[in-house]
Amino acid sequence: MSVAGPSIIVALSFLISLASSQRTPTISYISQEQIKDIAQTADLKCSVQYADDYPVIWMKMDTAKKMEPLPISMSGSLIIHDSRFQLTTDPETSTYILSIKEIQETDAGIYKCEVIISLNNKVSAEVELIVRRPPIISDNSTRSVIVSEGQTVYLYCYANGFPAPTISWRRDNSAALSTGGSIYRGNILKIPNITKTDRGTYYCVAQNGVGRGMKRNIAVEVEFAPVITINRPRQGQALQYDAILECHVEAYPPPAIVWIKDGVQIMNNQHYSVSHFATSDEFSDTSLRVITIERRQFGQYACKAANKYGSAQKEIELFETIVPVCPPAC
Repeated sequence: MSVAGPSIIVALSFLISLASSQRTPTISYISQEQIKDIAQTADLKCSVQYADDYPVIWMKMDTAKKMEPLPISMSGSLIIHDSRFQLTTDPETSTYILSIKEIQETDAGIYKCEVIISLNNKVSAEVELIVRRPPIISDNSTRSVIVSEGQTVYLYCYANGFPAPTISWRRDNSAALSTGGSIYRGNILKIPNITKTDRGTYYCVAQNGVGRGMKRNIAVEVEFAPVITINRPRQGQALQYDAILECHVEAYPPPAIVWIKDGVQIMNNQHYSVSHFATSDEFSDTSLRVITIERRQFGQYACKAANKYGSAQKEIELFETIVPVCPPAC
């Protein structure tokens, strides 16, 4: 027994050594998911065991599977020529560290560490690199709408980025949306029974904590029938002096505006002068100058406006005074 004992020990040691030399390579560690901002640096680590005689490859996967994986490095050398990529190895831990500097949005994706054992035998592990991106509002978002008063309007805002952006809405005064009846659900703003007071510029604001966010303006135009306002429904003036009659018209599309007396449309001549002033797409001011008033020119005048949605009319009475009214008399 004293002679056989050492022989068994030597044989066992040889078998253990032989088994160890034939151990299958494994990946003992892979970096966890990496979340980085643009321009930062990511270090992707892959630790292997029993792979001294086998190639260790870093590659970037195509998640859409439209292209073959892109090899980046093999064992201790880079394959691609990009100064932003660097490969270092730690012999003590058999760790292959792939560093990506000045990260770009296109660097996001799945990176695979793979050990090739044979043609049909590989071991691999993956780590995802997520690049935080500021919001970008998509072109298929609403740009502008033209609707009729009383309709229900939907404004859509689509935004991409990481993390997923949150959407909020503002009016043209930059205040939080407070339009009565509006319903806000994520990327959709619903305005039921829209009125002319709802017209204007709306802003879709996308934010995700990266950068300053993004804002898109949406023009909302509401078409409606004319509304006429008259400040002085009765105006007096003396004979042989001028009088100016005025009315304010609100309508969209812009209306046709006429002045009428005794059922007849007034035209520019030696007795009358008609003027229109458009202060915006929706607002117009019109005036009628009655020149050197004669007695027959006293009476009721009508300011009338019409577009495809309807018409409106308001009357102004011009009556005689003994003392001239200033202005326009003076």
